[in-house]
Amino acid sequence: MSRPTGGSVNDIARFLSSGGGPGSPTSSSSVFSAASQADWAAKRLVWVPSEKHGFESASIREERGDEVDVVLTDCQVKVTLSREEVQRMNPPRFSKVEDMADLTCLNEASVLHNLRERYYSGLIYTYSGLFCVVVNPYKNLPIYTESIVEMYRGKKRHEMPPHIYAISEAAYRSMLQGKEGESGAGKTENTKKVIQYLAHVASSHKSGSLGRNKEAGELERQLLQANPILEAFGNAKTVKNDNSSRFGKFIRINFDVAGYIVGANIETYLLEKSRAIRQAKDERTFHIFYQLLCGATEETRESRGKILSQICTLLPLEDIVNICWSFTLACSC
Repeated sequence: MSRPTGGSVNDIARFLSSGGGPGSPTSSSSVFSAASQADWAAKRLVWVPSEKHGFESASIREERGDEVDVVLTDCQVKVTLSREEVQRMNPPRFSKVEDMADLTCLNEASVLHNLRERYYSGLIYTYSGLFCVVVNPYKNLPIYTESIVEMYRGKKRHEMPPHIYAISEAAYRSMLQGKEGESGAGKTENTKKVIQYLAHVASSHKSGSLGRNKEAGELERQLLQANPILEAFGNAKTVKNDNSSRFGKFIRINFDVAGYIVGANIETYLLEKSRAIRQAKDERTFHIFYQLLCGATEETRESRGKILSQICTLLPLEDIVNICWSFTLACSC
């Protein structure tokens, strides 16, 4: 995805609300005239099951009791389906809607279609009522800068395009207003984005300016810097994820009555310790082992390898795991 040109807040806002990059629809395809609405109504477009795509569009030709004759839009093939297999399609004006709760026809096919359209337009965040749905883009997007943070700072959710920062802002403002509640992201990357946002707004709030105060914010910096260490010892590459968390963590951030960060603690649990010595096919052990070897000399690599190989032939599994972990901690100091 290309970075939006310019760099002003308005440029970034347009980028977030319209998407960009290869595969994005042209501007003409996103403007729906009265003619397109009439065409949709005349063809009586619906969604029908598809083995290849999950669902595909079709137009109704005839309805007979519990059966419906439809013509597939792409190949113009006529098929007969049961009424239960046919799902209504939303009018064109609902294309790439930001909140799927606003859809006139709320069904599985329409939800998947909306998420797919937004994804191919570079819009990975979509609201679904109270929830925020995120589709992994598998690449870095330029939508997590301090300029973006400032766009969402102090804004209500409906005033900005869907983003993890909007969720973070709502939680932060609710806390300042004395409301109770807890929030958490299910994915490692979104958790880091939430922490990044809270650290920024709390430290800039403290200094009374838009930028961070270089003299203040040590707690905020420590909170952000803790993640790479935790990920080094607790994350590993799997067949589905290059940075998969192999442990659980609960992050508690403490604020004072004015909204400043005054402390934090991170509790970890259920570390997959067996991964230190045994991994599935095409998977790796924890990042820290590769990081240590990457920075070590050839002589050091050989000596560490010999020590670990001798340990693995003499001790039971649980003892080997504990020793490997202690050995790694000692090498990293």
